[in-house]
Amino acid sequence: MATSGGTTSGGSLEAPPLRVGSVLSEVTATSRHYVDRLFDPDPQNVLQGVIDMKNAVIGNNKQKANLIVLGAVPRLLYLLQQGSSSSELHTECAVVLGSLAMGTENNIKSLVDCHTIPALLQDLTFIEACLRCLRTVFISPVTPVQLLYTDPTVIPHLMSLLSHSQKTQEYITQMFSHCCKTPEHQTVLFSHGAVQNMAPLLIAASYKVRMQALKCFSVLAYENVQVSAVLVDVLVDGETLSQVFVRMMQRDKPIEMQLTAAKCLTFMCRAGSIRTDHPCIVLKTLPCLVRMCSKERLLEERVEGAETLAYLLEPDVELQRVASTTDHLVAMLADYFKYPSSVSAITDIKRLDHDLKHAHELRQAAFKLYASLGSNDEDIRKKITETENMMDRIVSGLSESSIKVRLAAVRCLHSLSRSVQQLRTSFHDHALLQNAPDEVLITASSTLCNLLLEFSPSKELFRLLSDPDPHVLMKTLGLLRNLLSTRPHIDQVMTSHGKQIMQAITLILEGEHSMEVKEQERQDRLRELGFVDILHKLTQSPDTNLCDRAKTAMQQYLA
Repeated sequence: MATSGGTTSGGSLEAPPLRVGSVLSEVTATSRHYVDRLFDPDPQNVLQGVIDMKNAVIGNNKQKANLIVLGAVPRLLYLLQQGSSSSELHTECAVVLGSLAMGTENNIKSLVDCHTIPALLQDLTFIEACLRCLRTVFISPVTPVQLLYTDPTVIPHLMSLLSHSQKTQEYITQMFSHCCKTPEHQTVLFSHGAVQNMAPLLIAASYKVRMQALKCFSVLAYENVQVSAVLVDVLVDGETLSQVFVRMMQRDKPIEMQLTAAKCLTFMCRAGSIRTDHPCIVLKTLPCLVRMCSKERLLEERVEGAETLAYLLEPDVELQRVASTTDHLVAMLADYFKYPSSVSAITDIKRLDHDLKHAHELRQAAFKLYASLGSNDEDIRKKITETENMMDRIVSGLSESSIKVRLAAVRCLHSLSRSVQQLRTSFHDHALLQNAPDEVLITASSTLCNLLLEFSPSKELFRLLSDPDPHVLMKTLGLLRNLLSTRPHIDQVMTSHGKQIMQAITLILEGEHSMEVKEQERQDRLRELGFVDILHKLTQSPDTNLCDRAKTAMQQYLA
């Protein structure tokens, strides 16, 4: 039988074996040589072996992966923790671990699985090398941030190391800013003096240190009344933190710094420690965030700027009015739906590829900001709805594959629908949903129904159905009537809550809400409240028992 490169018949030559296996064997053998040297009885040979390993893995992810598979990490950790090892060996081991961590996410997972984090946190004698490795591991998305808080002695120890060097300040603040994800994390950092220890770093000589400290204050202040109240009174070299943040928002500062400083002031304002009409908010923070929405900014800057601005504006109508007239913001947001365009100035292929993959985040951010802008003021809503193709964009947003975009589009739709005028004019004129394809209508109605079910707790809904105030009843029944607008929604709602709904309606029908109201007037009132519509829809339920009860109730009502 013939084969590529030769024959096997008679005395003919065999085909030469493929070299792939031998090449892999050579690579593995080389990697194994590095690992074997870690077990040499001569400490000097071990040290030289670690140094050679350090040089071999620089920029070589394949070599890093091989060494991890061959068991280098446990041996490096063992050497790192041995008191008999020299300080130079300790440092070099930590450096190699840090280099391994700078490979792929699988490398990070392997380091975490080998308990590298607790090993390094328990012994920070060789500070900078250990912290560099820890920093690299912790900023990876695959590392559980909770590992930083497992040992209660770690955070205070890290705080005590902040003054050691510029590098320790950079690494520790970066770990803190990345690993502060919950109110509990905020409390731990705050209670161990994060504010007092990191405030001086805001004016450090190193930009990296200033930037990481600023990010720490951003995550500490987010939705945290206690921290934000303290930040107002902190002085740094004679300036309040607010003044420091304002200075960091100046146009000549790096965009990253401007944006993060604006986030700090936004979070302090939303937490109630800075008034919404304070000049640092109206004249500095708001304009800075609007600048971040410009098409000259990178995609991620525009997203973060718009979402932060939406958060700042959400509860305050005056800020919404100021923002709506600043730098043509409403029209500027329309560009979020056109990016990247076919005539985009992006020449960096990697950047273009990145932006194409993340363009949906721009649309999500734009919907959020439109929702905040239009949540109170009728004139702003009118301006938004008159923006180029706005209604069509909402329709498209309701059918996007990204759930976050769909939710943001619904939020925007809800904000604009608060206006009776817009419901009767712009929404109707633009045929918001009437002419949309079936799949869009299905997605839109399902999303709205699911949102109502998700965010309107059923117990509260049914409690409102028994409220003595007829105005409350009217609004609750209106909500229920909208939920029961189609057969799938009827099935969905009645399957989970049919018994409670029927009990509530029966109680209302049998109840005496107004002794002075005559029977005929009572029937008219019930019709206004939507009982007839609801009962009629309930008669369409596939549940025969429920359907019969609804028909009985309808007969009693009409009797």
